[in-house]
Amino acid sequence: MAGSSVVVIGGVDTHGHTHQAAAIDSAGRILGGAEFETSAEGYRELLAWLRDLGTLESVGIEGTGSYGAGLCRHLVAQGVRVIEVDRPDRTTRRTKGKSDPIDAECAARAVLAGTAVATPKDRTGAVESIRMLRIARSGAVKARTAAVNALRTIMVTAPESVRAALRTLTPSTLIDTCSAWRPDHVRLEDPVQSAKLALRMLARRIEAFDAEIHELDGTLARLVRAVAPATLALSGIGVDHAGQLLVSAGQNPTRLHSEAAFARLCGAAPIPASSGRTSRHRLSRGGDRQANCALHMAVVVRMRRCARTRAYVERRTAEGLSKPEIMRCLKRYLAREVYHALRADLRGLAGVDSYIGASRRRRR
Repeated sequence: MAGSSVVVIGGVDTHGHTHQAAAIDSAGRILGGAEFETSAEGYRELLAWLRDLGTLESVGIEGTGSYGAGLCRHLVAQGVRVIEVDRPDRTTRRTKGKSDPIDAECAARAVLAGTAVATPKDRTGAVESIRMLRIARSGAVKARTAAVNALRTIMVTAPESVRAALRTLTPSTLIDTCSAWRPDHVRLEDPVQSAKLALRMLARRIEAFDAEIHELDGTLARLVRAVAPATLALSGIGVDHAGQLLVSAGQNPTRLHSEAAFARLCGAAPIPASSGRTSRHRLSRGGDRQANCALHMAVVVRMRRCARTRAYVERRTAEGLSKPEIMRCLKRYLAREVYHALRADLRGLAGVDSYIGASRRRRR
């Protein structure tokens, strides 16, 4: 066992069933490597292994938002400083090769070199609940769309007697009609009866997805309104937009050190593209594209309904800017407003969580 005076920096390459860990000291010397299971016992063994090597300073984890989420939660709960690490770039892969021990070592070296500094998102509160419910809703919406497309495909190719009965119906009436059909199961070799059965199954599937989406919408609306009242008060920001921006920012507001960092996260920060005597900026194509979409749609709403925004559009148009250029400016301004509103909301949420935690401890 190494002495306690040795400063240990860990790196973890995460996978579905096992995590590969590596440890280096403050001078970059390799202290060891080991593989652990992705379970509560495996997380405890990994942390004990790192601490046996010396004084654990920090741990770099690749994939804190996916396979490494459980390990990240465990380490943070134990007071360990966790750094989010990107996967090694192509240059490193070409020179060092690709294996789990190499990737774990690269994660540790990224922390030591200071090239990895991002704080992982807090996945223990209401924002994590919103994220999971949004994933469930997105999956239900996609599945409903697939069912609707399948239903319309069968309608186009169905026998004329079936098509004639459905051709003039509105979408809601179409679903109700197909759902109520009673095909003759004895004569399913007849395309008319088979079409009716297929349409009935698809219609009932769509109705089930409608009920699921409605329930998720209500739950998400309650959660988002409770967590982000200041963000929802902004013009053009609805429940869906606020939920996405909450998920993109994470529940720990200190991980975003400035409104410029939040704009970059949302892909709304201009990127320098100058060369020689040419000085210009271009649109960022990085960042969270779903957050960028939320800002974009909020700007579209403001351009239609906000008098102040319409006046700004008219002034900038007179100055010679195109509509896409004006929208880029508006997205950057909106990112600033959203950042401060989110920080206010999340600070209030942290205060509520601290109060609830203290109350529970007093009751115990």
